[in-house]
Amino acid sequence: MARPGEEMAEVINSHIDGLLKATSRSFHLTLTTLPKTVRDQFGLLYLLARLADTIADSKTENAEALIEALDGYHGLLVDDEAVDLSDIASIQEDPDEKRLLENLDSVIAAYRAMSSEDAVLMQRCLDIIISGQRLDLVRFGALGSDLTTLENDVELDDYAYRVAGSVGEFWTAITLLHELDGGVTDTETFDALGVRFGKALQMTNILRDIPADIALGRCYIPSQRLAEFGMTHEDLRNPESISAFRPLYNFYLDLACDHYEAAIRYIRMIPRKHHNLRLACILPVAIGLDTLSLLRTGNVLDAGERIKVSRGRIKRIAALSATGTRLKVLEDRLLNKALAKARKPL
Repeated sequence: MARPGEEMAEVINSHIDGLLKATSRSFHLTLTTLPKTVRDQFGLLYLLARLADTIADSKTENAEALIEALDGYHGLLVDDEAVDLSDIASIQEDPDEKRLLENLDSVIAAYRAMSSEDAVLMQRCLDIIISGQRLDLVRFGALGSDLTTLENDVELDDYAYRVAGSVGEFWTAITLLHELDGGVTDTETFDALGVRFGKALQMTNILRDIPADIALGRCYIPSQRLAEFGMTHEDLRNPESISAFRPLYNFYLDLACDHYEAAIRYIRMIPRKHHNLRLACILPVAIGLDTLSLLRTGNVLDAGERIKVSRGRIKRIAALSATGTRLKVLEDRLLNKALAKARKPL
């Protein structure tokens, strides 16, 4: 690791950036808007977390092999222990994820070039993320396992924290260290809101991807909550169950909206002069809220009805967000309207 005060070698070179573009099409939009002071740290953390996610989500029925591979990858990060992930790479159906695994050495070399201060923050975040992915494999098993669900909201919140709230913590720590320079006085509140920012994004993924997760044997809608509505996780396989599921689903959409409201408070704590940092935060919030609005009216249980924000809409959101960082009234209008629409679509 580079020592504090040393000039750090180029981390996100053209090769690493190519891996980022291929595996993070939506996040890359956010990444390109970030200030240079924090861009490498966030880009590299994304790739390192994506490597762990790719291992954990590999399509095999051998959960023990995936846990072993995930532990091996963690050992590489922490203690530089040798690990062979060629077998995991060979079973990847997505060519970009296969290429990412095949380029593990390049990503790790970039990680080793980070300053020790940044690396400590990255490792702390990765420890938490990988613990969540490992828990998923222990809890749910691998592909082909019987459908299993979380038991309660505590488990759901814990999962959302491990795989995404922890990223909000990292985001906050890195920006306070390198970009904000004392611009935020109440750092404790800022950190707590950052955790909820991450949870907002993860809850959106969970609520959008129910059929895809069920196909993997995983259900993140807690069984205790389903039972309150006379349902089981098996009912979520049937698109016709949407009417019975809708009240509970709306409850979780409201919870996600609450997290997004915290994310908006987070954005408003960032001094307005930090245009690029604010834009990088506004984009995922506006797109996420747009997604929740679509989920309110669509049938999320229908695997054939893929609910997502169109590319054209994303371009429009990006344009409005860029203008909003310069004009507070437009930014407030964009975020307030998006939140209101997500809570009760027009």
